[in-house]
Amino acid sequence: MTRLPLYLAAGALLTGCAATRPPATDFTLNSGSPRAPEQLAVTFEKVDLALRVDPATRSISGDAALTFLLKEPLTRIAVELDRNLPVDSASVDGVQLTPAAISNPDGRLYLTLPAPLPAGARTTVRITYHGTPQVAKRAPWDGGFTWSQTADGQPWIATTVEGEGCDLFWPCIDHPMGKPQLIDLHISVPAPLVVAGNGVATGMDEKDGWRTYNWHAKNPSTYGVALNIGPYETLSGEYASRFGNTIPLRMWYLKGHDKEARGLFSEFTPMLDFFEYRVGPYPFGDEKMGVVETPHLGMEHQTINAYGNGYAKSAYGYDWLLHHELSHEWFGNQMTNADWDDMWLHEGFGSYMQPLYLESLRGEREFQAELFNFRKSLLNKAPVVSGKTQRIEDIYEEARGGPGNDIYTKGALILHTLRNLIGDDAFFTATRRMVYGTATPTPGHFQPRWSSTREFVQFANEASGRDLNWFFNAYLYHAALPELVEERSGGKLKLHWKLADGGAFPMPVEVRINERIEKLPMTDGSGELSLPPHAQVTIDPMSRVLRQQAWIDEWKAADAKKKSKR
Repeated sequence: MTRLPLYLAAGALLTGCAATRPPATDFTLNSGSPRAPEQLAVTFEKVDLALRVDPATRSISGDAALTFLLKEPLTRIAVELDRNLPVDSASVDGVQLTPAAISNPDGRLYLTLPAPLPAGARTTVRITYHGTPQVAKRAPWDGGFTWSQTADGQPWIATTVEGEGCDLFWPCIDHPMGKPQLIDLHISVPAPLVVAGNGVATGMDEKDGWRTYNWHAKNPSTYGVALNIGPYETLSGEYASRFGNTIPLRMWYLKGHDKEARGLFSEFTPMLDFFEYRVGPYPFGDEKMGVVETPHLGMEHQTINAYGNGYAKSAYGYDWLLHHELSHEWFGNQMTNADWDDMWLHEGFGSYMQPLYLESLRGEREFQAELFNFRKSLLNKAPVVSGKTQRIEDIYEEARGGPGNDIYTKGALILHTLRNLIGDDAFFTATRRMVYGTATPTPGHFQPRWSSTREFVQFANEASGRDLNWFFNAYLYHAALPELVEERSGGKLKLHWKLADGGAFPMPVEVRINERIEKLPMTDGSGELSLPPHAQVTIDPMSRVLRQQAWIDEWKAADAKKKSKR
């Protein structure tokens, strides 16, 4: 890849001249690069961000105050900010920095402190900046701003930055573990537009034809901070949780969609009740469950999930997009992966919650139908987990060797297999520990946390009282699925597991012989059964185990060939 040009002079950084602005770097366009030593040396305590959004010029101007507590002595602060947003000024604890103290060569902004600070010191850096932020070419899959219009020509604006990161519009630590403890947002837009934001609304001020909406949120996931601006109408309600607390419900929608919005709003309560039953307390009950209608499909923005599915229910009679994005309040915002290599913890769990919801909503047929839809989609070209630090696009882009959509569907089927192996009690105990840090969460008694594949394996081992490393090694760290080899002769059915690397795989298997089901323990990876004459035999009749299935591979190959000829 061609190396992108660097800023060679601090003066160019400060001018704001469009002609001097280089394109966003690969560093900026990929979230999750290893944190700088200066970022590892601080606790990110607070963000106070004032942002003026001008639809007429498609530009923004920002004033960000970032407060850090130093764990180690420091001579400079490091944050990420797209260098397409020139810095106008920067100060540290009120002391203005010279241009020479400001450096942003590749999207990581360094601010040299006026004087070294010791461990234990608290410092606030203030950064003012402006510019025309990156436009999302294909939101939400590509990051940036969407400058859209409603049917009657009013501005309708949204941000989506999961793949590229928060640094596309505010100075942040662009890493899953870069969450600030608090954020205050002050978003100014032309009146009468409305801003639907993260957390709790703390008021609106109007002056000289502009409105400033104020929002306050705790521990926001970095890409979960979002701007949603439009001529919104609002629906409000409350959900009486099974845990005794009351959760505010809010929906922002476009005028003319009243009936559709009320229909979607009616799904909030049953979905919340399902997640609280299966997983645990809604993580942000003291803020809100919020949804906002957007000009793009959707995204799991913390307490303000983006929704652009056109109010279309699936054949199963529910809004799959609302459900999936809501799942990320648990798997993504409450529990955030410590590294993008563990992204399957977000998407695999979020995806598995959908057939589980269908099971409770509709029954066994829909549950199994959705699992089979997942099974047909698998690529199995790359491991779900690589075991090394990754940026987010390294996971999502198959061209880069990533698992792509397998983190959703294969991740879900791995979890389904695990649940059938260890049982519901152990499975959901491990899940709750991963999400909350405790198996018995109650509102107000847990904090957002980070987790990893390694930690979830530990929780599953402890909850089940078994060593399951063979299971996770086979399913997560290898691309190929385990193959169950069958041999039937002389009144005997012989089965044995085959892994691509020849490792151990003692996965039990159910076999239905006529109307009777037997479970083979497969302790050494093999098993044998006697068969009556002319027996009807079904391997794994309840589809409990994810495995290689030749007929699905053949169908996929034929289907791909057919599509290539169109």
